[in-house]
Amino acid sequence: MSSDDDPCPAVLEFIPYRKRDLTALRDSIHHPYMAGHGYACVRVDLRGSGESEGVLTDEYLEQELRDGEEVLAWLADQPWCSGRTGMMGISWGGFNALQLAARRPESLGAIATVCSTDDRYADDVHYMGGCLLSDNLSWASTMFAYNSCPPDPALVGDRWREMWLERLDNSGLWLHEWLRHQRRDDYWRHGSICEDYGSVDCAVLAVSGWADGYSNAVFRMLENLDAPRKGLIGPWSHKYPHLGQPGPAIGFLQELVRWWDRWLKDVDNDVMDGPMLTTWMQDSVPPSTAYSDRPGRWVGEPEWPSPLVSPARHPLHPHHIGSPGSEPVEAERPVQSPLSVGQFAGKWCSYNAPPDLPYDQREEDGGSLVFETDPLEERHEILGGPVVDLDVEVSEPVAMVAVRLSDVRPDGAATRVTYGLLNLTHRDSHDRPEPLEPGRRYQISVALNGVAQSFPPGHRIRLSVSTSYWPLAWPPPRPVQLTVHTGRSSVVLPWRPRGSAAETEVRPFDDPEGSPPAPSSQLVPGEQRWTVSRDLVSYESALEVVKDLGVSRIDDIDLELTRDAWERYSWTGDDFDSVRGENTWWMGFRRGDWHVRTVTHTVLTSTPDEFRLHARLDAYEDEERVLSKNWQHTIPRDHV
Repeated sequence: MSSDDDPCPAVLEFIPYRKRDLTALRDSIHHPYMAGHGYACVRVDLRGSGESEGVLTDEYLEQELRDGEEVLAWLADQPWCSGRTGMMGISWGGFNALQLAARRPESLGAIATVCSTDDRYADDVHYMGGCLLSDNLSWASTMFAYNSCPPDPALVGDRWREMWLERLDNSGLWLHEWLRHQRRDDYWRHGSICEDYGSVDCAVLAVSGWADGYSNAVFRMLENLDAPRKGLIGPWSHKYPHLGQPGPAIGFLQELVRWWDRWLKDVDNDVMDGPMLTTWMQDSVPPSTAYSDRPGRWVGEPEWPSPLVSPARHPLHPHHIGSPGSEPVEAERPVQSPLSVGQFAGKWCSYNAPPDLPYDQREEDGGSLVFETDPLEERHEILGGPVVDLDVEVSEPVAMVAVRLSDVRPDGAATRVTYGLLNLTHRDSHDRPEPLEPGRRYQISVALNGVAQSFPPGHRIRLSVSTSYWPLAWPPPRPVQLTVHTGRSSVVLPWRPRGSAAETEVRPFDDPEGSPPAPSSQLVPGEQRWTVSRDLVSYESALEVVKDLGVSRIDDIDLELTRDAWERYSWTGDDFDSVRGENTWWMGFRRGDWHVRTVTHTVLTSTPDEFRLHARLDAYEDEERVLSKNWQHTIPRDHV
């Protein structure tokens, strides 16, 4: 930190993920690095997390944002601070950086928001296209576990137990609240800067990865913000780009220093030159649930929407994707997907906990309606979000559609490139869903996630349509037959010609740099596992996910950490009432004679009319159980 005689800007990261332990190793790479380049880097536990006082009861509450404003004002007022501040963060820290930017704190000159969103309802971990995501359960279970963790007695002293018990008693069951808001209402509008992009007037660096769940927000913010802005999308999962996986990782910390230099120190550098959007154009790869690297190249767009991208509408013919301008062909094509479609979908958001990427789509496509191009005669590339327009009728008042775009190799292996979901009761509005009339025809539009992808000659492009996509998304109340009428159905592909003279040159990225991570020791190895099973006697199927990080020690503070998560998503045959999601977390903290652990367990099931939620929390000091709580809730289904 600079002395009082040489004040410097301050950069804040404001998170609930526990600065002292659970994020300590990751953040030790970049905060000291930026401090070495002349910035006071400040990491703050949200109220009710880590060693901060109070109780954390939900995401992005007004109290959290007011606290953030107070922290920024306090930083700006310190004698060692120049009076200018920035914010950075990944995931939650990226979210509240955007949200605080929209409140225009006087000192805030720039933010770097990584893997975040401008729209908490339509493009977050909870709902997608009005469909309930299983990540809603998974993420709620993660925060259920994190909120059960104690403050460290080494910092807060003997008050740790009182603070811990207050959290255990009062943090609540967040999943219940999220399930009570199944449509876009004021709950989700709060904290969604898309409600007023003009509220943000500081410089915004928006970053994500194609394997992340939040890449769409980068496109929207570049298009809609009026403030100075830059976008970066690499091949990565939910990771900072200097730690990016799948690779290649880049020298992101060098980019951050240049960003802060320009906006917090008024250095006249070239950080705003070149493309507004820099993306990794991914080459074709065989399907796999994990990649160490994704081959491709960096491409630059002078602005977004890009003048280099030319969307083209391809009519859907029976089982075929036609050429732009070809004549429509009227046919009826029905589909009623088995519940097994989706078991190879991977995570809504890859956290690089392999294997969590989609696998070969041939097994998924067997239960789907498929349209395919002829073999391509030359290389084609797309950049942006494809849109699929369908003329459909359905057999039930509540229905969903999952649409997938795949790269099909000459041997038939199919790599999913992008996908989109739509709850058809949300066809006109996420605010006011309306039931469908069975047998009536509807014109619907399904937006697929944005992507940058090349298709080699000899490959085909496949469009697949299914009526369920479990366990990535919760299925509708009852099985649905959907009929596509091809005459008024099409797919719009955002073609990007290669080698355009108007293409903006991309300055090469440096290799990753960073400070040495804090010393740590792995005491017990962890395990990552995804298992798909099917019993052909009982017809019970399941996807079981193990994310066991074993036992590690942060050497500097002599703290042992245990983190182990288990998820199971099951169903029986095509019985929609049998769908069940179950998550268990084990968390442990040990130093000398001090030993605390918690176990959290969450189960979500449903009937055609309601969701049923059960949860349990058990907390132990040494081997004595000091608290046990149970929750039981029934939540009506609201057009979901």
